[in-house]
Amino acid sequence: MNDAPRPGWATEARATLSLSGPIVLTNLSQMALALTEALLLGRLGTDALAAGMLATSLHFALIAPGFGLALAAAPLQAMARGSARLPGGAGRGWLHNMRRATRASLWAAGLAILPAWVLLWNAAALLRALGQDPVLAALAQDYTRAAMFGMPGFCAFIALRGFLAAMERPAAAMWVAIGAVALNLPVAWLLIFPAGLGMLGAGLSITIAETAMLLALLVLIRRDRVFRRFRLLGRVWRLNLDWLGRVATVGLPIAGSMLLEIGIFSAAALAMGWFGAVAAAAHAIAIQTASTTFMVPMGIGQAATARVGLAVGAGRMADAARAGWVAIGLGAGFMAAMAAMLLLAAGFIARGFLDPMDPRAAEVAALGATLLAVAGVFQLADGVQVVAAGALRGLADTRVPMVFAAIGYWVLGLPAGLALAFWAGLGPAGIWMGLATGLAVVAVLMLVRWRRLSAAG
Repeated sequence: MNDAPRPGWATEARATLSLSGPIVLTNLSQMALALTEALLLGRLGTDALAAGMLATSLHFALIAPGFGLALAAAPLQAMARGSARLPGGAGRGWLHNMRRATRASLWAAGLAILPAWVLLWNAAALLRALGQDPVLAALAQDYTRAAMFGMPGFCAFIALRGFLAAMERPAAAMWVAIGAVALNLPVAWLLIFPAGLGMLGAGLSITIAETAMLLALLVLIRRDRVFRRFRLLGRVWRLNLDWLGRVATVGLPIAGSMLLEIGIFSAAALAMGWFGAVAAAAHAIAIQTASTTFMVPMGIGQAATARVGLAVGAGRMADAARAGWVAIGLGAGFMAAMAAMLLLAAGFIARGFLDPMDPRAAEVAALGATLLAVAGVFQLADGVQVVAAGALRGLADTRVPMVFAAIGYWVLGLPAGLALAFWAGLGPAGIWMGLATGLAVVAVLMLVRWRRLSAAG
């Protein structure tokens, strides 16, 4: 074991906040891309906002496999760097292993994107087959056909961001993401309104922003004296099957968990579409708001992956356990505050998304406020489960959390939501109550799992 001084709880909290701060801001910036477009599409009318919700729900569901495989780079990179701290040179070769993990995750994510492209190109037919309004389906396809080409840039950005987190220098990704928001707002406005491209323009602006993010991050990494020596993209065309297998072992369960989680919200969006454009637009408001608050604990969870992985790689399991519990506490505290905010300001938030001149604005705002209140109830559970999942990834424990997601979201959450919405007559609010139930179950299961594994170490 390494006998170097070990951090206390307060020191660990400061380290986690220092690492998670830029990651959180990066996540919020990425969410701001979708939030900005939701606000702009809301100015086009209720149909555009509803179609945008359907399009982005489908887009994020289908990017989940690539996203999950890109995220697999983070724990492998962190463990590789952590092994450099092992005594006696036991971790020699860590630099090469970080490079191999990065390249393999890029390959894996790229391969996963290809089938997603086929489905997104035919989004209208897919959405009609799922019972959606043909008009909304056609509008959604305009968005997906333009936005899908940003997927490679997004997934590659995530893999490179994992490298920066493992190096405990995530600020570059943060500044790039903030710059992408600054770029996307005027570009999206110009393409949607003056250029008259509407939904197509919104999707195209996302592709431009995500591609620009990747290119900018590559330039910053290339210009950094320390990062340059890793040669992350050197001979990237050479497929290393051994490392691809390692990425798949860790990443496929992550991708499965993400697909299950994103899929449950996408399924909820489709169910909202059965209630009509007003319900779909109200859901768009609630999901954009809840997703924005979710970005903070998600970033803390990603920092937990790095902190736990670094400790595990160095053979310090007590430090790994401390890192995970500190992160879970930070995530829970933030989401408790967000729960209070959503419960107190639901109506104000909902009205901010809508053009007051829209004849259906009042109806959408009222339902949106109801859904936001339900979202406030499940904030704490949502924060705890995502941070605990991030801590478990630092242990390379990804398969059992995937099973938890399947049970909580699909065995319990979705059936409960549909039963409350249709059988109990609660309508759209019932769907969200089911989501809250599923998230609570997953949070409890993740906490129990983390407690057992961290104590066993």
